[in-house]
Amino acid sequence: MGMPENIRKIMSYKQVYLNPKKEESLKRFHPWVFSGAIHHIDGKPEEGEIVEVYDSQKHFLALGHCQIGSIAVRILSFRQEEINLAFWQKRFENAYRVRARLGLAGSPTNNTYRLIHGEGDLMSGLIVDVYAGTAVMQAHSPGMHVARHELAEALKAALGDAIDTVYYKSEGTLPYKADLGAEDGYLIGGENVSDIAVENGLRFRVDWVKGQKTGFFVDQRDNRSLLEKYAEGRKVLNMFCYTGGFSAYALRGNAKMVHSVDSSSKVIALTDENIDLNFPGDSRHRSFSEDAFRFMEKAAASYDLIILDPPAFAKHRKVLHNALQGYRKLNAAAIEKIEPGGLLFTFSCSQVVSKEDFRLAVFSAAAQTGRNVKILHQLSQPADHPINIYHPEGEYIKGLVLSVD
Repeated sequence: MGMPENIRKIMSYKQVYLNPKKEESLKRFHPWVFSGAIHHIDGKPEEGEIVEVYDSQKHFLALGHCQIGSIAVRILSFRQEEINLAFWQKRFENAYRVRARLGLAGSPTNNTYRLIHGEGDLMSGLIVDVYAGTAVMQAHSPGMHVARHELAEALKAALGDAIDTVYYKSEGTLPYKADLGAEDGYLIGGENVSDIAVENGLRFRVDWVKGQKTGFFVDQRDNRSLLEKYAEGRKVLNMFCYTGGFSAYALRGNAKMVHSVDSSSKVIALTDENIDLNFPGDSRHRSFSEDAFRFMEKAAASYDLIILDPPAFAKHRKVLHNALQGYRKLNAAAIEKIEPGGLLFTFSCSQVVSKEDFRLAVFSAAAQTGRNVKILHQLSQPADHPINIYHPEGEYIKGLVLSVD
């Protein structure tokens, strides 16, 4: 009797062997193999090819995508199995089931959620956000780029009529060393696509073609809902507003006044459009295209609720010190500006900035102002951005709600 076809295919994967005692992290189910842990590779796998990983005693450990760089293998499975269409489809189905149980997928008041959050959903290197009938797929690894067409097919098979379009947006997220020539575009559908998504009953126009990330910051949904509860009667300043998510929630929470600020005139135009979608002609809202520090320095209005949700100040550890100084300066400016009894919602989305680092930066900012500041809430990312317990690096959003007297 011949060897089963699936076993033959598994054995066709090239094999990566680790140095002695470098298998411990994989035995703890960490999803990365670093280049320094590798002793040798049998064969010459191409960028993004699936490989098997073995310890120095030739015991199987895992399967993953190999790539050039510090992270040499991104683990997909700790079992010997074939990575094929059925494998991907099952991962998508499992992820969708979780979102449905969270009340996100299939909800009449919400069709906006993250379906795949990289390592948190056991798909290292892949992000998928869903906006109404469109899934926006973003690869952060060569392996996921290579598999993009099979992934799109598996995604459609898993979600069925829940989506009709898959857009691939990875030109700016793939490692530059890979030189894969990635191009953004529709992998499935693309005809007569609606770009209006609904989040907790609010409508937002999402620009997944030219916008940042996948077009909208899904990860702040729960924090926006919290802000809505605090907004009544307050004068709100939404810094780095992007497409106006926090502003729309503040207006629905009966804020007295909402000012939205961003340095990009294009996103300010989208903010205005989103506010008008939900609150047409509402005179409580004004928007400003201006640098954040310059705006706060010269702003004549006083505010008793300020949101600071800046882009990542640090994408690499070598710029961590400068990033922390930036957070300190920004938060000090806001704390000085806010009225007594006011609230500050402040965030860091830099993965290399730890919770401790961020809190220390905000503490230093508060101490610099000499004001009485209390922590009311410590915030993180929502449940559709799960953190793999074996991969704590996946916790990237850090947030604080501060009371300032």
